Amino acid sequence: MSEFVHLGDQEVHRGYLWSVAVGAFRSPDGVEFTRDIVRSPGAVGVVALLFDPEGQASVVLVEQYRPALDTTLIEIPAGMRDVDGEPPEATAARELAEEAGLRAGTLSRLGELHPSPGMTDSSTIIYLATGCEPTEQDLQGPEEDHLEVVHLPLTEAISMVLDGRITDAKSVIGLLMAERELGRR
Repeated sequence: MSEFVHLGDQEVHRGYLWSVAVGAFRSPDGVEFTRDIVRSPGAVGVVALLFDPEGQASVVLVEQYRPALDTTLIEIPAGMRDVDGEPPEATAARELAEEAGLRAGTLSRLGELHPSPGMTDSSTIIYLATGCEPTEQDLQGPEEDHLEVVHLPLTEAISMVLDGRITDAKSVIGLLMAERELGRR
């Protein structure tokens, strides 16, 4: 159990989804200190698997432009938990439909990750979607208007993780978790 004490936050910026606060803390030996913290509503990511008649898994990914990096990345469908009161499973289902045009027959939680705990309280819940059926996409914003849906064998996506072509943290972790989950079945 941590003996650190969070003394409070002073918000210094509020954006559309995130805010930046200067958090004040006290260490176990009484030293007071501050840290800049990005406050976030959190996010979800979805590893959507399809199976051919032989039972071989493929994964549905999206390739989209990421302004912060000024490049395109291949990622699992994902999104922010930006609808007040919406359960994370509903956010995952909504994001899968919006970005990939899929409705999951089964949506199961694989795990949760903290992508950058040194600077944000954000967490990402990763789901596995199976039994997927096509549905209408509902792209949101310029980046999504230009995204491409990518279908790959799961083995190829794992190779892309291992050789550095897929670098997005939620996607790397989600794909490896999904591969491990399939190995358990």
